[in-house]
Amino acid sequence: MEIVLFEDSLVQQLYPITVGRPAFGVTVGAYRLVDVAKRLDGRLSAIVRPHLTDITALDYDLPQADLSAQSILLINARAVPSVTAFRELEQRARTGASGVITWEGQVVAAKIDRPSAAETPLPTISSLIAAPPTDWKHLTESLALPDWDIDWPLLEHPHHIIQHHMDLIGQHLNDRIAQGRYRQLQDGLFVGEGVRLGEFGTIDTSQGPVVIEDGAVIGPYSLLRGPVYVGANAKVIEYAALKDMVSVGHTTKIGGEIEAAVIEPYSNKQHHGFIGHSYLGSWVNLGAGSCNSDLKNTYGRVSMEYDGKRVATGMQFLGCIVGDYSKTAVNTAIFTGKVIGVCCMVYGFVTTNVPSFTNYARVFGQMSEVPVDVAAAGQQRMFVRRNVAQRPCDVQLIRDMYELTRHERRLGSEPLIL
Repeated sequence: MEIVLFEDSLVQQLYPITVGRPAFGVTVGAYRLVDVAKRLDGRLSAIVRPHLTDITALDYDLPQADLSAQSILLINARAVPSVTAFRELEQRARTGASGVITWEGQVVAAKIDRPSAAETPLPTISSLIAAPPTDWKHLTESLALPDWDIDWPLLEHPHHIIQHHMDLIGQHLNDRIAQGRYRQLQDGLFVGEGVRLGEFGTIDTSQGPVVIEDGAVIGPYSLLRGPVYVGANAKVIEYAALKDMVSVGHTTKIGGEIEAAVIEPYSNKQHHGFIGHSYLGSWVNLGAGSCNSDLKNTYGRVSMEYDGKRVATGMQFLGCIVGDYSKTAVNTAIFTGKVIGVCCMVYGFVTTNVPSFTNYARVFGQMSEVPVDVAAAGQQRMFVRRNVAQRPCDVQLIRDMYELTRHERRLGSEPLIL
């Protein structure tokens, strides 16, 4: 069976998170969608936007999809990585029957068998790359696929990642523990090989487990209050507090206070400061004392602004979204519900959304564009610090992200759009 993770056009609504990564590579809880999909029995492949083809092949080991296969299982890359939903999908797929899962009129997954599709030829891959959700719905309707009643939501806006992260992290940690490759050091504390725990730390698992992957180091006097996930080779410095639904990726450096947040691999939030109900992409660096607000002074529900439109989240606690490769200066303060794009350099008070590739010092009356060559050079310096080789596709990704986010800012002598 060919298992295809496909991106539709609504992945753009997840910007800046999905500018430089496929939607199935976003961490929600303690898994990415691709992590759970790899358990299915079949050849895993992908349909992604053209600028992510090389990255997908090299970093996710996913070839381009083969739509000529006798049996195809399509999975929307925006589907939340629900272990429960995947189990139900696997049970249905094993029967050999065709079917479709939808959520609010959008295709989440579809099983297509060649005999049932014989009279309706499948579209070409090029026509399906970032196709509108209506095209995917039309495809399944033309095949007359029966509905599979599985509750499986899709990610539509960046704040949904935080929302579903809090719902799923407990499920994910229990699933990881069930695989049985950890040592249990105390009730609810599970560690991999080579984990080092500093003295005088506190591990509180009364509200959920704490899972620490191979090679991670937890400094002395630290607090880990579950559910918490710490990725491989991560470093949590002394006096850090990770509490209540925190997930940090591999090769991160973590310090200060973090609550209900996702931090992707290779990012630094090493110094004191608070990050809560937020998402930080990869290769982000927060300067000492940087903090975000995740609660309005009115205690009201938070609204986000995406592409100039306000979206009600229904969430009382919601912090910030920070795209890949962005940095903050010391003592940067990010207001509630703000979005910082990719490859930004941020200073002072962040009172508005920050367009990608922007030097943002609005409080000082200074804003300018980050040149793409400066961003690529910064990428190379960061990679050296983590012993990661900079490949041509990594440099090209910076250039592609610059072009894809051009609409967020005005160039030349015109002022930035803020």
